[in-house]
Amino acid sequence: MPSPSFIDTLNHYKSLLWPVIQSHLDQIKEFPDYCQLDPEYQSIVDFHFDMVSDYPKRQGKYLRPSLLLLTAQAMGADLQSSLTTAAAMQISEDWILGHDDVEDQSDQRRGQPALPKIYGDHLAINAGDALHVLMWQVLSQNFSQLPPNIAQKIHHEFFVMLTRTILGQTIEIKWTEDNRFDLSQKDVLLISQSKTGYYTIAGPMRLGAILAGATKKQLISLYNFGIALGCAFQITDDLLDLTSTFSGLKNQVGNDIYEGKRTVMLVHLLNHLDSVNKTKLIQILSRPRSQKTSSQVLWVIDQMKQVGSLDYGRDLAAKFSQQALKIFETELKFLSRKPFRDQLRSGIDFITHRQH
Repeated sequence: MPSPSFIDTLNHYKSLLWPVIQSHLDQIKEFPDYCQLDPEYQSIVDFHFDMVSDYPKRQGKYLRPSLLLLTAQAMGADLQSSLTTAAAMQISEDWILGHDDVEDQSDQRRGQPALPKIYGDHLAINAGDALHVLMWQVLSQNFSQLPPNIAQKIHHEFFVMLTRTILGQTIEIKWTEDNRFDLSQKDVLLISQSKTGYYTIAGPMRLGAILAGATKKQLISLYNFGIALGCAFQITDDLLDLTSTFSGLKNQVGNDIYEGKRTVMLVHLLNHLDSVNKTKLIQILSRPRSQKTSSQVLWVIDQMKQVGSLDYGRDLAAKFSQQALKIFETELKFLSRKPFRDQLRSGIDFITHRQH
């Protein structure tokens, strides 16, 4: 089971970061004198602010900025000088989720209706754009708070991390829209590596390490660790989507099947069904979300159980988890300061054994 102490760690960093993020959100409705809006337009400004700040106010787990801060402190960096970068990391999650929920036509986000369901696709995209712009504004403060070379490295890491993440999203959407059913496990893991591996684990930890003056070798080790743990994270997440009765996040078992998402378990299933059932599966997956029924989705999940796809996914997630743990114990010894190293170790268990 996930360690309660790591949940406490996440909540601790959330309590430190939320006031920082909140202060930056206020900039969305504050303009210089030369471009102030007339008071008669205050209501639309307030509407815009409420919409843009909706996802940040819902406050997710804060896993990514917490990994960033833990890594920075485990290497001796100052907490206060790291908060700006961590705040930008969390804001990046909120704008990405806003766009992601449009692309996936998600119904729920953090236990509430997704932004597109409240405001429509066009305004949801605009809200994400506003947060995206704010993220870069927050990052720009590093140039007055940190040594110039560190600030520049942080800026560049954000660019690489987000560019790779967005490429992963392009690959996933393109292959889904093209109805690709010939994907290999390597293909599916490419998506996990680009999105979850880099963006959720490797990128935040590399950012924390850069704040502490990490070497190139250390940054590569963190990347390799993040890719392994990120694959374990994504497979576990995909398994929970198929098996969990928890209703707080997506509120729908088999949401990935409704979306037509390609997962390790789906690839395994496609490779182990007879021709009749494989044809039926492809017909179900090829339908748009609105034309898939719950009975069809449950049939897919039942087939996964029968041919061992779920067990295969669990075994593969465990393999990646062990790979990540080995790297942590052998190559990441430079994450030496306590209690931060112990909290990072607890975070590995949290990521790979969570229930929702």
